[in-house]
Amino acid sequence: MTDEYLHIPVLLNEAIDLLNINPNGTYVDMTLGGGGHSEAILKKLINGKLFGFDQDQYAIEKAKCRLKGFNNITYINSNFQNVKEILNNMDVFSVDGFIYDLGVSSFQFDIPERGFSYNYDSPLDMRMDQNATFSAYNLINEYSISDIIKILYRYGEESNAKMIASGIIKARQIKPIQTTFELVEIIKKSLPMKVLAKKGHPAKQTFQALRIAVNDELQVFESSLRQAIEMLSPKGRIAVITFHSLEDRICKTVFRENSVIDIPKGLPVIITEKPLLRLVNAHVITASETELSINNRAKSAKLRVCEKNE
Repeated sequence: MTDEYLHIPVLLNEAIDLLNINPNGTYVDMTLGGGGHSEAILKKLINGKLFGFDQDQYAIEKAKCRLKGFNNITYINSNFQNVKEILNNMDVFSVDGFIYDLGVSSFQFDIPERGFSYNYDSPLDMRMDQNATFSAYNLINEYSISDIIKILYRYGEESNAKMIASGIIKARQIKPIQTTFELVEIIKKSLPMKVLAKKGHPAKQTFQALRIAVNDELQVFESSLRQAIEMLSPKGRIAVITFHSLEDRICKTVFRENSVIDIPKGLPVIITEKPLLRLVNAHVITASETELSINNRAKSAKLRVCEKNE
């Protein structure tokens, strides 16, 4: 396999440093991708083990090429929402650290036929798991106008969701919408000039919303994160890198739920128990100017890290 499609890991040093890796520990890369974060973890392990999850078989093959010099990694071709079941079946019940690098890998965006990008003309796909039967084509051509509006508004925070959804319905009544460029043209025709004149691609938020909906990313992430917290060893850590405000909100909420003991205001209570988690960084960590200068995709990245109390 060639290096035609590269993936540059985001917030690599910050995430690895804050994981506080035990050389003999057990770690899980929940989003193996191109293997950048996994490589950095493996370099710090002596007798430790790493499990790498990815539902995209292409990503696993890419990672295997990058990590061929390591023999202490197990590759798992599955959605990370199955983490507890799969690891338990492998007799792994306690983990010293998890890392998530959410969103789409650079090479997924850069391979035209995957249909993630509005910059290439390709079939409407957007499936992270190529074995899945439901794609962006199904959503665009089969969902009701109200469901499309909800998806664009909720997952893409698209303020012009109604206009875009109406344009999609009108176009598909003539013929099915099959390609990314067909969809881009429909979006452009649906929007007034004052919107089109704004900075940024007019299809960006729509494509983001469709990708999240096709892969059920938010629900899957929350389920997986709660399983990771359950499996985490005392003093173990979870590092989460998000690229979308909704993902970050889920992470922040779940971490907070487990790191605070809520006591009714004004009640004279002596706290005798510790919360399940401790927040390692009180404030979200973002990419440095140096990283942004070499990797523009780090612009929206946010890192949060928690540790399980003893």
